[in-house]
Amino acid sequence: MFRARFFAICLAVVIPTLGVEPPDSLIADHAPSIPDELARKAAPYLESRAASFWSWHPSRREILIGTRFAETVQLHSVRTPEGARRQLTFSPEPIATASYQPANGDYVVYQQDNGGGEFFQLYRFDPGDGSSTLLTDGKSRHSAPVWSKLGRRIAYTSTLRNGRDTDVYVMDPTNPGSARMALQATSGGWSVLDWSPDDSALLLLHYVSINESYLHLLDLATGVPRTVTPSGREKISRAGGKIARDGSSIYFTTDQDSEFMRLVRLDSTSDAGPVALTSRIKWDIVEFDLSPDGKTIAIVSNEDGFSVLRFIDAKTGRTKLEPKLPPGVITGLQFHQKNPEVAFSLASAQSPSDVYTVSLKGAVQRWTQSETGGLNPESFVGPTLEKMKSFDGLGISAFVYAPDAKRFPGKRPLLILIHGGPESQSLPTFQGRYNYLLNELGVALVVPNVRGSAGYGKTFLTLDNSIKREDSVQDIGAVIDWIQAQPNLDGGRIAVMGGSYGGYMTLASMTHFSDRLRCGIDIVGISNFITFLQNTQEYRRDLRRAEYGDERVAEVRAYLEKIAPAKNVEKITRPMMVVQGKNDPRVPISEAEQMVKALRESKIETSYLVGKDEGHGFRKKRNVDYQFYATVRFLEENLLK
Repeated sequence: MFRARFFAICLAVVIPTLGVEPPDSLIADHAPSIPDELARKAAPYLESRAASFWSWHPSRREILIGTRFAETVQLHSVRTPEGARRQLTFSPEPIATASYQPANGDYVVYQQDNGGGEFFQLYRFDPGDGSSTLLTDGKSRHSAPVWSKLGRRIAYTSTLRNGRDTDVYVMDPTNPGSARMALQATSGGWSVLDWSPDDSALLLLHYVSINESYLHLLDLATGVPRTVTPSGREKISRAGGKIARDGSSIYFTTDQDSEFMRLVRLDSTSDAGPVALTSRIKWDIVEFDLSPDGKTIAIVSNEDGFSVLRFIDAKTGRTKLEPKLPPGVITGLQFHQKNPEVAFSLASAQSPSDVYTVSLKGAVQRWTQSETGGLNPESFVGPTLEKMKSFDGLGISAFVYAPDAKRFPGKRPLLILIHGGPESQSLPTFQGRYNYLLNELGVALVVPNVRGSAGYGKTFLTLDNSIKREDSVQDIGAVIDWIQAQPNLDGGRIAVMGGSYGGYMTLASMTHFSDRLRCGIDIVGISNFITFLQNTQEYRRDLRRAEYGDERVAEVRAYLEKIAPAKNVEKITRPMMVVQGKNDPRVPISEAEQMVKALRESKIETSYLVGKDEGHGFRKKRNVDYQFYATVRFLEENLLK
């Protein structure tokens, strides 16, 4: 008996656990081993879900949402507030957007790509038999459709003609063969905003850069566009155009004569310029929609990252109502066409994205209650907004999530999370699986908005353009300075991580501040702007040149060559982890490959994770989960030890 017990004990000691293996869809090259215990402990943090509002049913008080039950986000309907989510599609690939046919809701048109390649196709879903019909060519890139007012046609853009320009098409979704080109575009920056009330014209946006865009009305009978907002000496940004119900005016947002994006009305019966409706709000208006009777506009302002919803008078801009909502971030605002209420998605630090409605009388209803893996949402840490000065005196800011000081006393190690874009913004939204770092490992999160971030005015937005690119990297140095002065943060244990442009910022930070950082995690990041611009998809190239600089100009090319992280690998002295989607159309895999090769030639310890069925970031749950396990192990080895 003693020998049997001794043998059993020896087996328990000698035989290791098998650990978590990467799924077949991933290549894990020198990735850290994943113990079973980590997977068990982290499991609840990986099971939170979210719900995104996509569309109202035109006649019933019923909504379409996007949510995930298994591997990917699929189309669901919800018939009552807090009602069951009825899954409609069951594809292995995630669905991006969807909307009801607006006349009677007989069918749905949705947008979906394959393998993360972002060459989105349009499909018609028929609820009667659950079938999906491909409406587009299966190869080109197609934008989300905009429905005509009568609900018989959709308008969208496509790269079908040459793979580069976003031409405008019109189609009857019940007859895919009816698709016809309405406008041959001259760039990849064209999009459809709205239809005229009689369906005879389209309101189009021609996007040149984040600071320059133009509105046009396209006569569908003649195919001739008319410029609504002509160019002038100053570059002006416009966005989000909608035509009034009676066709007498156009509403859109613009930074004309303002630091921020204001909602304006341009009357077609007057020669006067746009009339500003939200001048009193010194923040960007990021969402708006018109009520069914055209008398009220619902607007969302971005105020230091937090969303504020207001209902205003469509003529005067006077605030009618400012409903009280949980602090967070609102997206997807849309009025029901028969009921005086709006629906939207709302995410906060304590809650994943969920769907809410608000009536014009101020009644707030929550339609979905997304699960958080059995964890108490109140255990999730909310951020504080911290402000600091950069090297040149410019004010920048960061959201800081600090672990519970009672559970984790003393100075805490931390992870700097840098947003992409760069014309984007870190927002106080749900941290998802990163709550594991806060609640289980005691790692603080510092989430900065450096120069070039959106939300802080058009001047701030341009401060990193072209040959000013590294000024934003120096802002990260200022964030590190601030961290090292905080009594609750460990300035000697800092990691940095970011995706897309944030991946570039991670790599650049590692070349500039390697002696002040423990490690870095680059997710689909740019390692050399010149090779990036050469290899990114053609429809994006000129749009990105407007931000990063034109590599065909000798002075700009020399600067971009000088700052390329792939050319400055000798300055990196700390371990790196690189994550990349094989099918990424934005930042191609060649950017990751050349960076990993250079790091390893420089003898830098480098983990490399490739999603074979992913694009610009991982979206399939099995891949996302393994990426998180690998991230935690990488941080345990290089930040926490």
